Amino acid sequence: MKTIVELLENSAQKYGNNPYLLEKKTDRYEAITFKETKEQAYKVAAGFLALGIKKGDRIALLSESRTDWVISELGILHAGAINVPLSILLKEGADLKFRLDHSESKWVIVSGNQIDKINSIKQDLKNLEKVILLDPRESYSRDEIYMKEVKKMGEEYLSNNYDKFMDRIKSISPDDYVNISYTSGTTADPKAIILSHRNYTANIEQSLTLMDVPEWWTTLLILPWDHSFAHTVGIYIMMATGASLAAVQSGKSYLDSLKHIPENIREIKPVFLLSAPALAKNFRKGIEKGIKDKGKLIEKLFRHALKIAYTYNGIGWDKGKGIRIFLKPLYKLYDIILFRKIRASFGGRLKFFFGGAALLDVELQKFFSAIGIPMLQGYGLSEASPVISGNMEKRHKLGSSGFLVKNLDLKICDEDGNELAVGKKGEIVVRGENVMKGYWKNERATREVLREGWLYTGDMGYMDEDGFLFVLGRFKSLLISDDGEKYSPEGIEETITDRSPFIDQMLLYNNQNKYTSALLVPNGEALVRWAKNRNIDLADSKGLEAVLIELDSVINLYRPGGLYDDLFPSRWLPAAIAILDEPFNADNKQLNSLGKMVRARIVERHKDKIDYLYTPEAKNIVNPRNLAVMKEVLGIK
Repeated sequence: MKTIVELLENSAQKYGNNPYLLEKKTDRYEAITFKETKEQAYKVAAGFLALGIKKGDRIALLSESRTDWVISELGILHAGAINVPLSILLKEGADLKFRLDHSESKWVIVSGNQIDKINSIKQDLKNLEKVILLDPRESYSRDEIYMKEVKKMGEEYLSNNYDKFMDRIKSISPDDYVNISYTSGTTADPKAIILSHRNYTANIEQSLTLMDVPEWWTTLLILPWDHSFAHTVGIYIMMATGASLAAVQSGKSYLDSLKHIPENIREIKPVFLLSAPALAKNFRKGIEKGIKDKGKLIEKLFRHALKIAYTYNGIGWDKGKGIRIFLKPLYKLYDIILFRKIRASFGGRLKFFFGGAALLDVELQKFFSAIGIPMLQGYGLSEASPVISGNMEKRHKLGSSGFLVKNLDLKICDEDGNELAVGKKGEIVVRGENVMKGYWKNERATREVLREGWLYTGDMGYMDEDGFLFVLGRFKSLLISDDGEKYSPEGIEETITDRSPFIDQMLLYNNQNKYTSALLVPNGEALVRWAKNRNIDLADSKGLEAVLIELDSVINLYRPGGLYDDLFPSRWLPAAIAILDEPFNADNKQLNSLGKMVRARIVERHKDKIDYLYTPEAKNIVNPRNLAVMKEVLGIK
């Protein structure tokens, strides 16, 4: 199948009466079949044609995860239009407005919980013509229509113009666009990734070379459905295999919905779950609390059982090998009396978790492997549709991101683009039909990452001799929080350094930490002048403290309540700062030939400082280390 349209057609024929989409609107989950999904998609698409949507038009989708999310996207695609999926975590204002304007979205499909965000900016959206509401209201404005009415118009259109409708479907080609999806923002503006029908169908085929998905499998799709990982591995792989996916029961907000997850897991009895690190940590906390509540004896027994399981399991693919085979009977006993009961709280059918949003801690992986629900790390990025590699039940190595999907080329390159040998660390570069078409209306950014068919991922890693990929973090940039959210730091760094005479260089750092930190190279001469103009004695410790406080006040301008507090999300501003007495330059190989920071090298050089930044003392910029370095910077003896 080369298009999503063909994929649904094939699945509706092959698995017509199988349940596909499950949603809990009342007190129980109800399903619609593959055949019904196709019928609903046809009605929506035909309604769009009746309303005048042309091939290639952009339609934005802002909604919680629900059956209507998938039906809406399929309706958009069958009409030959392009979906612009929007995160419900976006607040009303600049971020949302930019995406709608930049994509030139004519329409927006929106749920009742999200409509206020659209209404607050609607008058400023120059391209917006129509708002389609997924939930009914008492009354509608002239530019609003309820989705149920769109479907009625679609039924009528299909009755009178079926041939025209089929002509539109037949016109959809593998190179036509499915999505324009936005990365997390940078300074200026987030990039918009263009993925085609063939990008998706190719990645579905590639992903299914990692594992078989029988049609009886079910998953509860916890990650937001606009997330590229959930989109491909959840929505479309389940479609391709005739399997079922359920939405988390909706609450009044995203956080309210998350409270339903434990109950929904017991109801759905998923066979696998897609997970982010923060979610996995919450599951572990819940398990450990349940064990602790049973008393000290059970807790002590559980700790011993984990110790035995960790030893027996090894790093995954060496499970039970060698002398560890003698631990199998004891491990099996612990599985019967302890681990099996824990698995029952996940519905009793859960085979594994699959994570790819951010790197999963090895200790976390060992824990879930011990209780018999392996947490398998994968790797991908939206620009690759997104799956590149993955660990699987029968073949996994803890700490790695697994082995490559088939029909994909991968190489590891140095800063100059030269291919490195197995075991050598460098930038991960891939080539395949799953690689995006480029960034929407951003040729410069496209040229930077797409070169001669290869996608330069910006991630650093290496391949080991056994064919497992190890991902080590960003080769160039991207901050990654402890919940897997990603953000490009260059814009923040450039804006702050450009606007302040006191800061020459700054590198922001966050590799799945609770907060962002910074390595800062100050301009000593400018600070000396500043102090002199204010009669501050730099030979006195109070003078040094005043200089550090002034540097911190520069960052405070961008924090909540500051002059520029609307420019960047506060979580990506540094909560701890290390002052450096050595600039980043070409001589110390911390800048490349283009004057760009070589982040991996800077992080490696200053690892001890970064580690210190995640201690309580370092959160105060006036700390012993910074005071000592500032003396050097200002030339004070």
